[in-house]
Amino acid sequence: MRGSQLSQAQCKLLHIEKQFYKMITVLDPHSAASVILCVFAIFAFATCGGYTGSTIIETACKNKTLTPTNGTLTAVFSYPFRLHKSHLKLDPSPYCNYTESGTLYGDYSSSAEFFVSIAVFAFLYSMGALVYYIGYLNSYRNSKKPPIVDFGFTVLFTFMWLVSSSAWAKGLADIKIAAAGKTIMTQVEGCKILICTEKSATSFAKLNVSAVFGFLNLILWGGNSWFIYKETSFHAEPQLTQEIPENAPPQPAGGM
Repeated sequence: MRGSQLSQAQCKLLHIEKQFYKMITVLDPHSAASVILCVFAIFAFATCGGYTGSTIIETACKNKTLTPTNGTLTAVFSYPFRLHKSHLKLDPSPYCNYTESGTLYGDYSSSAEFFVSIAVFAFLYSMGALVYYIGYLNSYRNSKKPPIVDFGFTVLFTFMWLVSSSAWAKGLADIKIAAAGKTIMTQVEGCKILICTEKSATSFAKLNVSAVFGFLNLILWGGNSWFIYKETSFHAEPQLTQEIPENAPPQPAGGM
């Protein structure tokens, strides 16, 4: 009876030790880095993919006798920023014998979708790496292949963050110009017939944050690649060799 109680206690103790080991591995530098990379990747694609903006142009008739009240011309755009498919809404319509509202100009979906795709894949890889670190940390440290594979993917994502963040920063600058009230008023045919003035525009602060998180991810992945490189066999510690003096007497071949 006492032996069975001891065995049950030992099983519980082993279970507690396993759970404690799993908790300790979460605090491992590799695991902590994966958690940080996951969080920053989420911020990158959430701030870009969830954006919706608008620009409102106030319109007025050149002939005040037709429509004395002012109207609005609203441009609504969102991710993936195919602005040429964003129709301008004229309210009321028709207004001053004008009904056609037109669209914005430009397609910036390639840079936006590329940036969000890299952020999503980086998040998925970081989650997978976190699970591997927690479950197979000893295998990771005692084997040569896993650190090399991890290092290769980390360098690849570092490069992809550089390309996607640079492309998205350029695309964002072009979107700001294309969606500006002054640009819309010069391109829309209605503003040649109506009196147009910019009324309001949505802030691009959220998109600015996404670009900043893109370059922060670049820095984090670049730094993480160095720490992972130190785990690979490429970063072998130099072996110390004992130098024998030239005039030293020869040592005997046998023992005592």
